[in-house]
Amino acid sequence: MRTITISSILVILFGLNCHAQKVFSVDHEYQADVKIYVTGHEYQADLLVYKVDHSYQANGNDGLWFFTDYEYQADKSVYFTDHEYQADLKIYFVEHEYQAKWRKSEKKHLMF
Repeated sequence: MRTITISSILVILFGLNCHAQKVFSVDHEYQADVKIYVTGHEYQADLLVYKVDHSYQANGNDGLWFFTDYEYQADKSVYFTDHEYQADLKIYFVEHEYQAKWRKSEKKHLMF
């Protein structure tokens, strides 16, 4: 019984993690799951993000983001703040896919 429960929890968590990087940018703060601030420098960010061209490239929670056209297609809705103090998560957009990664793993839960 305990093995079934643990297995069920792992399957649920894995399922949530698989596609957590499809995001939709909303117009209002109250619509967002996560409030984001884009930093000017890599060292200031919690997460280094690379924008991918296709949704299938956005698997996992490793900084590869696909921006959807519609909110229902996304796993997370995000709002981009004007000020750092308003944000739950600070990101920096990188130029290459291999640069995408978490710099502060304690914030990972925000994108699950």
